[in-house]
Amino acid sequence: MPANKKYLTPTVSQRFAKISAAILGGFIVAILLHLALASWFNHVAVIITSTFSAFILWATLMIVAFLGKNGWKVWGIYLLASLVLFVIFHFGNQTNPIV
Repeated sequence: MPANKKYLTPTVSQRFAKISAAILGGFIVAILLHLALASWFNHVAVIITSTFSAFILWATLMIVAFLGKNGWKVWGIYLLASLVLFVIFHFGNQTNPIV
């Protein structure tokens, strides 16, 4: 039985935006979150923990990307979250350098 047409994404650009936001945007947010945590806390413990928690967070962010109606808004949210997490990482790395 085929899917109901009203639940499918109508345009190719929206479909591409959702898929790319799910895969690439979710990965960037998951990794930047763990980098930000590693710059402020014990980086060895965060890196060891991130081997599992980053994958779980990435999978969750992939699901969230497909729940949104507009793929470009999801990209905007993921880019904004990435920017905030990068700023936290940058200031944490200046305050507590890992090397």
